[in-house]
Amino acid sequence: MVNKTDRKMERQRRHIRVRRKISGTAERPRLCVYRSNNNIYVQIIDDVAGNTLVAASTLDKEVKTKHANKEAAKEVGTLIAKRAADKKIVDVVFDRGGYIYHGVVKELAEAAREGGLKF
Repeated sequence: MVNKTDRKMERQRRHIRVRRKISGTAERPRLCVYRSNNNIYVQIIDDVAGNTLVAASTLDKEVKTKHANKEAAKEVGTLIAKRAADKKIVDVVFDRGGYIYHGVVKELAEAAREGGLKF
């Protein structure tokens, strides 16, 4: 009998593998993406101090699209870039969270780059 793979567990394993290599510092914090079925969440994190510097999601009032689709990802990407610019954060390390760099994650990353973040 063939066992069904647990997609959530596979994503967590990929994320742990990525996190072994990627860590955010005060000079270059980590841009972390989490995607659920309903929403998209993004944080800029300083892993050395353990602080979240900036956060944005589709739950924010500034975001008009309230789903986890490409249009919402573009809005969240521009919003996180704007909030990071307000805190004078330019260089970040991109942490895709174990997700494939495709679709919603790719749109978010491109919108953040267009907004002024460098990664």
